[in-house]
Amino acid sequence: MKYEAVIGLEVHAEMQTNTKMFCGCPVVDSTLAKPNTAVCPVCSGMPGVLPVVNQQAVEYAMRVALALECKIAHTSLFARKNYFYPDLPKGYQISQYEYPLAEHGRLVIDTSAGERAIRICRVHMEEDTGKLTHVSPPDGNPYSLVDLNRSGVSLLEIVSEPDLHTTEEVTAYATTLRDMVRALGVNSGDMEKGVIRFEANVSIRPVGSQKLGTRVEIKNLNTFRGMERAILFEIERQSQLLDNNGHVIQETLGWDENNGVTYSQRSKEEAHDYRYFPEPDLPPLVVESEWIDRVRASLPELPRARSQRFQQQYALSVEDARMLATDTITARYFEECIALTTQIPPRTIANWLIGQIFAWFNTSDETIATLKVTPDALIALLQSLQNGEINQNTAKSVLDIMLKNGLSAAEIIQEKGLGQVSDSAQISRLVEQVLTENNKELKAYLEGKETLSNWFFGQIMRAAKGQANPQILREELERQLSKLKNN
Repeated sequence: MKYEAVIGLEVHAEMQTNTKMFCGCPVVDSTLAKPNTAVCPVCSGMPGVLPVVNQQAVEYAMRVALALECKIAHTSLFARKNYFYPDLPKGYQISQYEYPLAEHGRLVIDTSAGERAIRICRVHMEEDTGKLTHVSPPDGNPYSLVDLNRSGVSLLEIVSEPDLHTTEEVTAYATTLRDMVRALGVNSGDMEKGVIRFEANVSIRPVGSQKLGTRVEIKNLNTFRGMERAILFEIERQSQLLDNNGHVIQETLGWDENNGVTYSQRSKEEAHDYRYFPEPDLPPLVVESEWIDRVRASLPELPRARSQRFQQQYALSVEDARMLATDTITARYFEECIALTTQIPPRTIANWLIGQIFAWFNTSDETIATLKVTPDALIALLQSLQNGEINQNTAKSVLDIMLKNGLSAAEIIQEKGLGQVSDSAQISRLVEQVLTENNKELKAYLEGKETLSNWFFGQIMRAAKGQANPQILREELERQLSKLKNN
């Protein structure tokens, strides 16, 4: 390639506080609550009201900043970011500008080329805006509706340095960061609900150059796939411009998912366009060292560290470890299963979780939090399999029933008569019966078509309703076939 992409991400994450950033209004799900029902004079921008900082929001922001290895400022300031838009009732947004809560961190990501440390420029707090719904009636003039339920919700902005160069790195950074804020209990990570939003600053430059090109900002990317497509489109668009002796305009872009193109929204503002000045109604935010130490001590094990531990401690593959370590509840379930047995290898438990149980999540409304199969119940099932009481296929069938109704493996096996047949005499009779009933196939086998032994195995297992011990069955089948062949 002639050009190298230079990409930085701005991530806006709504913090899961009970109340809004500067008032006592409850935080509600904007997709479920009636419009404008969680609003007060403060978040609706009435004159003469005073904001008060949400302490829980500050602590959540500190958790993320410390997890990102940032330096926490003992004193930070709030500022007014001035612009006019219908979903911003005050005509300005309370944010942080010159003196943010935290700066100079890093986030380590894993890519096909190995691990990379992406620098974090800053982490700061601000309030969210309202929500606009645009209506275009077929027989009238278009209009917009304003819902202020989201106005004033605690928002965390995480800004990276322009250290990303490929869409693989962008996706690795975005997913790692989303997993982190979820594990910290700060944000649910539900992109479809808009509680975490990504904006990409994209520019290109000739390969080998250290000079940054003109950047554009792509706003409100709400899926990882959409973000990848938008960035790839923009890299190609800018490359064609430069190849044709054109130049890139600094602007804010939107992403049209249906048509797969970016489109201009407005010229890109600089900081002075927002006329930042210190928020006169809020004193400096002072964070003592003791508070920082207390928050640091409360941080949980983070998904990436947990994934590496699973690989080393339980001999899991990189992908399996990542799938089990990303979600805290899933990781706890997995380790509770391991603690219940020394006979079943962790990799076996992981395979059943990732295979059968994760597949169930994809086809049902269940999650690991609502799973009817407890760790004890899963281990009891796997123990029955290991002890030879049931075979692999029966175990899968039993687990399907357990997932639906929560019954124990023992109850299902007994009720449906699914116990594995290990009686040698009974299996010998089944083998003899199937060979006798299939003279044509037996003759072909004896004449050299030895692959038919697998067909015989399937027929005998079907006659045994899938309950025959496969090892005993295989040995008996080979014994009888060998005897017939010798004769």
